[in-house]
Amino acid sequence: MTIAVLVGAALAYALGMRRAARRGTSWPAHRAVLFYTLGLGSYAVIELGFLGTWSAELRWAFVARIALLLMAVPALIALGRPLDLARAGLADAGRRRLDSVLDGRVFRVLGNAMFATILVAAAFCVFLTPLAGVLRTSPVIGEGIGVVALTVGLLLVVPLMALTGIHTTTFLAVEFMLAFVELVVDSIPGILLRLNDHVVDGVTAATGAGWWPNPLRDQHLAGDLLWFIAEVADVPILIILLVRWGRRDRVEAADFDALTDEEHDALVQAHLRGIHRA
Repeated sequence: MTIAVLVGAALAYALGMRRAARRGTSWPAHRAVLFYTLGLGSYAVIELGFLGTWSAELRWAFVARIALLLMAVPALIALGRPLDLARAGLADAGRRRLDSVLDGRVFRVLGNAMFATILVAAAFCVFLTPLAGVLRTSPVIGEGIGVVALTVGLLLVVPLMALTGIHTTTFLAVEFMLAFVELVVDSIPGILLRLNDHVVDGVTAATGAGWWPNPLRDQHLAGDLLWFIAEVADVPILIILLVRWGRRDRVEAADFDALTDEEHDALVQAHLRGIHRA
């Protein structure tokens, strides 16, 4: 399944660059390099490397794998700006349809820090339940969950990096503050895993090589990694929100500068009337 995802994504991106070139858009080479090396490369390393190979046996490998696929890999894939590439390869009608979808209610919800905080925290809380043991030890679910985690992460990160939706400066300020709250919320499941003195996923049989940690130590390592990954992965989100906030501020400043003296005076008077009424 991992190979199919890699090949499919690589071909889709290449076809997107070809369509963009046919429409007269020269796609920046550095974006393609970022997409193939950091984006698809990180996905391949995680799924085909140590974490993907031993996630069924090692809790910390499973937790690190899912956390990275959910929070880190989507951000690296988004550096290649796949949505911008899709827009560049579409005709005017197709571009308008894509923009209408991205500006719709679903992607407005997905592309903000408020929803991401709740969803990621809920996903990490699964590691505190016996369901984590079922997901980790099932061969079929174990492979499919990697694709699911990556898909969910992309649905959260790509719209956010595309800076879709029109938000007021106040809304963006609230969203930015909630992103700081996320720094605390995301760390709670990792802390609870680390502090628990009994195995929470119900799989207590020690298997594998002699150098592997015992189940409880394995769980503590998983908690440490989950805490670390959640904190580090939130930093790019804060940077994205700062960029979005700056862009919105520039748009509002340009709109204000475009006002005539009469329009400016009318706006000031309307604001003052609102203050007096309050």
